Amino acid sequence: QVQLVESGGGLVQAGGSLRLSCAASGRTFSSYAMGWFRQAPGKEREFVAAISWSGGSTLYADSVKGRFTISRDNAKNTVYLQMNSLKPEDTAVYYCAAQGPGSGPDPRSTWYDYWGQGTRVTVSS
Repeated sequence: QVQLVESGGGLVQAGGSLRLSCAASGRTFSSYAMGWFRQAPGKEREFVAAISWSGGSTLYADSVKGRFTISRDNAKNTVYLQMNSLKPEDTAVYYCAAQGPGSGPDPRSTWYDYWGQGTRVTVSS
């Protein structure tokens, strides 16, 4: 069982930056692939970024490629999403998700077994 808690959301102006964190419980965090998803008001949840258990492989949605960076610190049981050059269309609730053990990154939300409660990001124009 893995429990995930996101933090770091907030209000930021367009062009600004935020770093989201997702703290995971459990001794097997280092064996889990992790993903970030987001859901804007009135829209379906969409893939943002994912990282393999080792951190050696990453995936990004085209809409965030070059602006967002996913990383992980297995010693701290934490995965991060560094978001730069934020746009109003990045406004959403951001969720982290976990799947494992021993699996690679995947953009499908249905692939993940564990989800956090989400953290809200609002980008003003």
